[in-house]
Amino acid sequence: MRKIAIGTLVGLVATLGAAPSAGASIPSLADLVQLKDIREHQLAFQMIANSNGGNRASGEPGFEKSANYVVAKLTLAGYKPMIQRFTFPYYKEVTPSVFAQIAPSPTSYTHGSDYRTLDYSGAGDVTAAAVAVDPDAAGLGSGCEADDFAGFTAGSIALIRRGGCSFEVKADNAQKAGASAVAFYQRPDVPDTPVEGTALRPFTIPLLGFTNKLGVELVQAAKAGDLKLRVKTDTISEQRTTSNIVAETPYGNPDRVVAVGGHLDSVAEGPGINDNGSGAGTVLAIAQKIGQIRDRVNNRVRFTFWGAEEGGDFGSKYYVASLSAEEKAKIALYLNFDMVGSPNGVRGVLDGDGSLGQGTKPPAGSDAIEKVFTDYYAGRRLALKQDAFTGSSDYQPFMDAGIPAGGVRSGTDTVKTAEEAAVFGGTAGVPYDPCYHKACDTYDNVNATLLDQLADGAAYATETFAKSAPTIKTGNVRTPATEKSTRTGEGHTPAG
Repeated sequence: MRKIAIGTLVGLVATLGAAPSAGASIPSLADLVQLKDIREHQLAFQMIANSNGGNRASGEPGFEKSANYVVAKLTLAGYKPMIQRFTFPYYKEVTPSVFAQIAPSPTSYTHGSDYRTLDYSGAGDVTAAAVAVDPDAAGLGSGCEADDFAGFTAGSIALIRRGGCSFEVKADNAQKAGASAVAFYQRPDVPDTPVEGTALRPFTIPLLGFTNKLGVELVQAAKAGDLKLRVKTDTISEQRTTSNIVAETPYGNPDRVVAVGGHLDSVAEGPGINDNGSGAGTVLAIAQKIGQIRDRVNNRVRFTFWGAEEGGDFGSKYYVASLSAEEKAKIALYLNFDMVGSPNGVRGVLDGDGSLGQGTKPPAGSDAIEKVFTDYYAGRRLALKQDAFTGSSDYQPFMDAGIPAGGVRSGTDTVKTAEEAAVFGGTAGVPYDPCYHKACDTYDNVNATLLDQLADGAAYATETFAKSAPTIKTGNVRTPATEKSTRTGEGHTPAG
């Protein structure tokens, strides 16, 4: 990759932009935001991680340097960024965990490929009998109800299948039932990928996640009554301080706010250049270029860069909770961009109309957001995949406050199907991002074509709602292509 000093990158800034000369054509925001702009930011994030322990996680030096970089870029672009400090439950795995079968077939499993440690796992070294908890996942799901632990022997290690409710709920039920550790195994549709995720808050017992293939084997041994496992974890859980960065245009009606954001932090395991340097870089590039269409910006546009998303969306939760009822009412909608360059990804759009019947029910008006994206990509003859609101990113606190939300995304560790490969290209049977939450999520971990296309949609939607957001809650949204204007070059011309 190119080597560019961070100081040099800070100097390579596009300002909010002088107004074009009289009679000049005004390009669309999607035309103005270029792939090279986003890649420049991703390169800066990579260099920061390289110099700060290999990551940009909240509570670590790499995040602070990433925040300084974003603030410097925004300031040079004419903004007055607000830095919002807050505390959050910091978590770190100090040394790799240990997972082994002691009996009946002594086996040591491999960290990373067979199993992983869940965020907010407690520290401990446990050797005990293992018990399969509701292996058929009856009711809400395995471990989701206290009754699932009826007859559970205190001190045992609980084997719990993923799905039906959060890891937090499952771990809480297990801990209350006296489990000495919890080993989560993957859903049947993801046989070879270990469970990875967050328990959302600190627990005192070890929490591991492993593959479905291994889970089936261990559950059978547990049913026979002779399975003994060892689980060892070495973790830190403590309160640390991090920050959100918020900057908004000095033009547009301040009583009608379009919020656009993505999280800035990575996981501790790697630099996070796709997750979420791609989304944060896209938001930053849009913020730098929007001044060039300021004559078309009728509503205030607020750009947000969240801290501590990894582990539980702590930054966006803190921000929304800090707003008064009056301030929340001014936010017409929130656009979220989290992972938009996955190397084996898809063009995903968040399911604003709820037609999938899955995940969180979106607030009224979210359907209009989805429609802007679907119409845009239909005009470019590019297929989209609907993705449910699963509550796993920074849109959720806004939705909980009744604020419409939407966005596009390229996918995490879900395995691409043959049907998706036929539509979007890439390789079936491989995760959308094989480096998801790993050290290999570097500057080279990107599908540049997909990143460019999804960034176009992000910029297009930002411009659309910057012009017409006051009508979003009724679903009556005009787009640049349908609005009449005396200015030329206003709408983005679809391209293949």
